Amino acid sequence: MLEVGNAGKMIKSFTDLEAWKESHKLVLMIYDTTDNFPSKEQFVLGAQIRRAAISVTSNIAEGFGRSTTKDKKHFFTMASGSIYEVKNQLIIARDRGYMPAGRFAEVAEQANCAHKILHGLLRAHKQ
Repeated sequence: MLEVGNAGKMIKSFTDLEAWKESHKLVLMIYDTTDNFPSKEQFVLGAQIRRAAISVTSNIAEGFGRSTTKDKKHFFTMASGSIYEVKNQLIIARDRGYMPAGRFAEVAEQANCAHKILHGLLRAHKQ
């Protein structure tokens, strides 16, 4: 079943969802940021924050592919939980000095943007 986006455009793929697009930007920012983490953190916090960010887009994609509203909402809720995980890990990285304050603010703002749009998607799928 195709869904109509907020501009009346038919959504044919999960990549058409604004929540996925903004979350994908977050994933790319996370990768760029964690590339600069100290080597001792590349496979610890760096890998964990990458997995959490990837989980956001993956759950949005999986939710899009589900046929029932209940299933869609479940995966979109999982994506929301993963964004909270990313936000927590960003704070840890900032507080450990693994990223400059300016970069933290930029990535955290993208996480907030993606989260707000995802919550709109969740509201649109209320039963």
